[in-house]
Amino acid sequence: MILTMILAVIGLCVFEVVSSIDNAVINAEVLSTMSEKARKWFLLYGIIFAVFVVRGLLPWAIIWATNPSLGPLGALTATFSNDPGVIASIERSTPMLMLGGGVFLVLLFLHWLFMEDKHLGLPGEGFFLKNGVWFYAISSILIAVIVKFSLDSDPLLALSAVIGSSAFFITDGFKQNAAQNEARLLSNPGGLSDVSKILYLEIIDTTFSIDGVLGAFAFTTSIPLIILGNGLGAIVVRQLTMGSIEKIKKYVYLKNGAMYSVLVLGTVMLLEGFHISVPEFVSPVVTILIIGFFFIKSRLQLKQDAA
Repeated sequence: MILTMILAVIGLCVFEVVSSIDNAVINAEVLSTMSEKARKWFLLYGIIFAVFVVRGLLPWAIIWATNPSLGPLGALTATFSNDPGVIASIERSTPMLMLGGGVFLVLLFLHWLFMEDKHLGLPGEGFFLKNGVWFYAISSILIAVIVKFSLDSDPLLALSAVIGSSAFFITDGFKQNAAQNEARLLSNPGGLSDVSKILYLEIIDTTFSIDGVLGAFAFTTSIPLIILGNGLGAIVVRQLTMGSIEKIKKYVYLKNGAMYSVLVLGTVMLLEGFHISVPEFVSPVVTILIIGFFFIKSRLQLKQDAA
């Protein structure tokens, strides 16, 4: 029990850090156009907002939304409750939460695989990138198949799958808009005040955090553990943003590791959504192994480039 909890927190922290690299890069580029005082303000109060508001309230709100009968306090403490009614409520809602989150994460991986420019880390990635137009066809077929099997089991599962896909396309639109706004902001750094830039960064952080929060449920449904693991990861990302982002950008395959982890977590959540149990240690152990592999691959690439 204790070992599983420790593994979950470590896995959550590692996944949060690696999956937030893109967010950290945007933060660092925008912060470079701001005053020293504004940077310190963002580091201090931005961490409070990122950890306690976004990564604290979002998973709690998801549990509460899928279990409205628990109430706000009950949703927070549900995973530690011995009340049979609370346990039954969580068990009933877990498949819906898992299926919707799984659809979101698998679509996130497919979008990266087919559509996003990347350093090619594994054989075959170049083929998918050249055939990016197939992303929409494959995604549509995948959603249709999942909805079909969901309807055979429970119509609410089908609804959760549709909500998961809708959440992906909505957040993807926000991310694309953020990239365009970032380009305009960097081309005219004096066009916005430091306060406006900080608010912009917090909105971006909220959008990017959805990936990590939904992926967190593949590790555990315990809200306190999710807050702890994701919160520690968010603090590390803020520190990297302020001091080491250029070094981190040299580890070119870390994003690959994050996205293959997303695929594993999404698959685990889909299986759980269809009532196929997966041992709790699988998600954190596999995530750490995948990211460790691509970290070592990045180190070797650095040495090769230096030579």
